[in-house]
Amino acid sequence: MTPEVWQELLALLQDEAGDRPAMERLLELWRATRGAAAAALYLERQGVFEQQATVDDADLLPECFEAGAPGRVLSGLGSLALPGGCLLWTPAEPGASVPVDDPLPVLLAAALKSCRLRLVLKEQQFQVNYRVVELENLYDVGLAVAGTLDLNRLSEEILLRAAALLDARRGALYILDDQHYLLDRTFGGEAGPWFAAGEPGLADFLEGGGEPPAGLLPGAVHLLGVPILFENSPRGLLVVGDKESRRGVGPFLPGDRRTLGLFANQAAIALENARLHLRALEQERLEREMNLAAEIQRQILPKGAPSLPGYQLAGWNRPAREVGGDYYDMFPLPAERLGLVVGDVSGKGIPAALMVSTLHSALRLLLDQTGIGPPLLEKLNRHILESTMPNKFITMFLAELDPATGRLLYANAGHNPALLLRGDGRVEELGSGGVPLGLLPGSRYQARELTIEPGDLLCVYSDGITEAEAMDDEEYGTERLGSVLREHQGDPAAAVLAAICAAVEGFSRGRPQGDDQTLLVVRREG
Repeated sequence: MTPEVWQELLALLQDEAGDRPAMERLLELWRATRGAAAAALYLERQGVFEQQATVDDADLLPECFEAGAPGRVLSGLGSLALPGGCLLWTPAEPGASVPVDDPLPVLLAAALKSCRLRLVLKEQQFQVNYRVVELENLYDVGLAVAGTLDLNRLSEEILLRAAALLDARRGALYILDDQHYLLDRTFGGEAGPWFAAGEPGLADFLEGGGEPPAGLLPGAVHLLGVPILFENSPRGLLVVGDKESRRGVGPFLPGDRRTLGLFANQAAIALENARLHLRALEQERLEREMNLAAEIQRQILPKGAPSLPGYQLAGWNRPAREVGGDYYDMFPLPAERLGLVVGDVSGKGIPAALMVSTLHSALRLLLDQTGIGPPLLEKLNRHILESTMPNKFITMFLAELDPATGRLLYANAGHNPALLLRGDGRVEELGSGGVPLGLLPGSRYQARELTIEPGDLLCVYSDGITEAEAMDDEEYGTERLGSVLREHQGDPAAAVLAAICAAVEGFSRGRPQGDDQTLLVVRREG
């Protein structure tokens, strides 16, 4: 070769090593010196020789061939093994050898090495660009799901975004409910309705991160799945199938699992935010309902004690929650008499408060038809049975006071016995008798009668008073209640009521009580 050719080749190798111009110029020199019709340079990649450059009649040479290809593939061609590849050409003379001192093979090998380096750099750059695009896509889909607080819309958004992110034709989203993964959404085909968390194939997938069970997305040729975890706690499964390709569907790429896993992390945070939002809305709704129920209950309970010459009256109620199931009332009756009632509904909270409202309405309605006594309780019993859920009942102490004589007519439907403190310090129990209202059909009740003498003190209470618990679980009891009545025998009714409340509070030492508390105190002056 002339010095000018050498300078040209060196310049090509220095400035454009590995590019087609350098390789094609080298091949042209090779073809010219060998009198070949065509020549091509091949780079070996993973057992396959791929054509990188060719000159003249390329149809005479294969585009690629596998290492160890049958002889017929290369039959009649000249070949020269090079580091990392080979050279093929159509020889002018069959069987012609390559001179040992020929510099072109060395230059061709250098060009191949440079070509391989450039391909590696291009692949690395492609991976960098791919990761940038991946992060941009993840950022976009993350914004989309993070801005959705409606759980139904969010589930659909997660599934569709995951499928779009990985070019998947199918997908399914499963949400963990206790010990089962329940199908929440599916895209592009059917999926199993639920899977037990401990199911062998699923458990292996969750623990080892292998292939997801085919049953998660039946019929999918290629499957990719990841668990949805929030603070290392499982929340669900995200599965996609059948990646779009030029030939229809194909397998997922090695980096797709990582991409889906990163998206699942964003989905987990979005799902948790949506759940918290839903919980907050539910809590807000419950608070509104609770406030409404509390207001209704405040309207039902007496706003103050009625004025009754010769008597002092006081009443008090404290629900264990915002609203409760205790009820008391003091109301006028014909012939200047006074009605007294204390009731205790089974249960707590809003359901119990609704029953209190039912009881209040029914009692006022039936009082217009029936006087206080057994017939009234029997009608109330039927009404409660017909209008409330099974296994709900009400205990009640019901009485009618004649202020002129002190005569007290009372009936008890399974309620705590009222206490009557006599002037001489004796405490009488106004016995229980009768079953609670709403418990048994056809229940019968009895009325009893006594006289409240001047100086006597009547205390009607709910079991939240006598069953109030101290720190050691001991109950307050009726004996302590009777002792407080004796200690404050000469005090006004309101002071007696306050003393009982203070005594119960001191006994429990601030321990939260699980039952509503109600007191009604009647003192006959004299």
